[in-house]
Amino acid sequence: MTERMIENRIRRLQEIEAQQKDLEAQAEAIRTEIKDDMESRGVDELKTKDFIVRWKEIISSRLDSKKLKAALPDVYSQYLKQTETRRFSIV
Repeated sequence: MTERMIENRIRRLQEIEAQQKDLEAQAEAIRTEIKDDMESRGVDELKTKDFIVRWKEIISSRLDSKKLKAALPDVYSQYLKQTETRRFSIV
């Protein structure tokens, strides 16, 4: 690919990503409307003809790694796991 081709593709990618952000913002606005309606009704599940919508509280337990590191640094370092990833970026 030539430099010009790469630049054109990057510009097109930026256009698509901008559209994607706009669509995601629109989708989130609709989600918020539905959630607000459910909360005003006092329901966490709503059934329509074609859909079941759930807006339920989920409780999960997670390890507080900062506290563990502060309280038991040796134990913390024993259980560290390194991962390797690649990051694609355009600046």
